[in-house]
Amino acid sequence: MRNQLLLLCLVFLLGCEAQETRIKGVSFVASRDNVDQSHIDPLVALQANHAAVMPFGFIRSLDDPEIIYNSDRQWFGETTEGVKQYIEHLHNNNIKVMLKPHIWIRQGEFTGYMKMTTEADWKKLETAYRDFILDFAGSAEDSGVEIFCIGTELEQFVLNRPAYWKELIKDIRKIYTGKLTYAANWDEYKRVPFWDHLDYIGVDAYFPVTPSKNPLVEEAGRGWKQWKAEMSEVAAGHNRKVLFTEYGYRSMDYAGKEPWRSDGRENTVNLEAQANLLTALYEEVWNEPWFAGGYVWKWFTEHQRSGGHENNQFTPQNKPAELVIKDHYSSE
Repeated sequence: MRNQLLLLCLVFLLGCEAQETRIKGVSFVASRDNVDQSHIDPLVALQANHAAVMPFGFIRSLDDPEIIYNSDRQWFGETTEGVKQYIEHLHNNNIKVMLKPHIWIRQGEFTGYMKMTTEADWKKLETAYRDFILDFAGSAEDSGVEIFCIGTELEQFVLNRPAYWKELIKDIRKIYTGKLTYAANWDEYKRVPFWDHLDYIGVDAYFPVTPSKNPLVEEAGRGWKQWKAEMSEVAAGHNRKVLFTEYGYRSMDYAGKEPWRSDGRENTVNLEAQANLLTALYEEVWNEPWFAGGYVWKWFTEHQRSGGHENNQFTPQNKPAELVIKDHYSSE
């Protein structure tokens, strides 16, 4: 009888794990001001169950890699006080949170290229980053955050200093008791050396899926095949699920060709391309057993003034893509 009860409990637990709710998230952009219920209501209407809150630290010069953060010169939502206020409102609406600190280098240089030239400078960067990330790990613990992201697109820092990162993860776990991930760029994640020390394989999922100017859902879906096989293999190798720490497309021509592009060189607007590419992602990736869900890039607090039919940037707000996301998020 006892063995039968244990077997039933095991079956129940496995069933619960198999039916675990996907993370249906948005990347909730920091603003100058407090948030209130009017800023959260559009997320509720979208049927989002998670939001990434993203404070920033700034590096003025790689010659002196000091990280400036929690400054009175920053926007409110980028500070520790703003993070706490945002998280409180999201939690009050049953929206879970991933706290995901970012680094911004001077004129928007890509953080993945950040690499010191001397051991002394590496030590400066390591000390500065440790202070920065442990402060926000403390904020995450104090606010009951469900997931903490230990870094975002820091490829050269990670690859050149793996021992530092493994020790940093140990220090974070002394402070923070929730789940951990790292947001690796789509072409970086296979080389990250510490997935076994984290809870999710985090990927900023800007995979190229089609070179078409106006991609159809079917061709974008075919473009996911190789990436799905690759992610499935990595997930199995580390016994971890893949979490899209960012995913999304701009509403412009050729949006699936180089989805990471965020410069202003392209001025076309193609709302159908964005909607079709998101549809293909949901159809091809979302229900894979190795997939945990993701956070669409990006969602602004002032919903009524964001996006729109003349906007060719990443936000899906007030575009056909918003309806695609809502339909998918509400279907689970």
